[in-house]
Amino acid sequence: MSTKAPEIKQDNMYKLLREGKISEFNKLRAAGQKSDLTGADLRGLDLRGLEAAGLDFSNAYFRQADLRGIDFSQTKLAGASINGCKISGCLFPVELAAEEIELSLVHGTRMRYKK
Repeated sequence: MSTKAPEIKQDNMYKLLREGKISEFNKLRAAGQKSDLTGADLRGLDLRGLEAAGLDFSNAYFRQADLRGIDFSQTKLAGASINGCKISGCLFPVELAAEEIELSLVHGTRMRYKK
């Protein structure tokens, strides 16, 4: 896992997320547009409505983001931190233990997958 600081990326798809243009991000992604979101700084963003299946948020930093209702079940979240996020209605990968999610939510630890 990375100990690198969260990144503000220059990727256009990432910029859409930062600007709150979630539906535009989803449309472009459905059309085949790619994005590198590993290690991304997503602090405080409202990401509700994000279609996250197949995305790689490894080592991403979501501190105090609004993630309500997002289905992360097919998303890579290894090393991501969700400290202080709103996660009501989220579905997380089965490989992530509830304890890992809680530790990250409450203490900001980076989530580790079960082996």
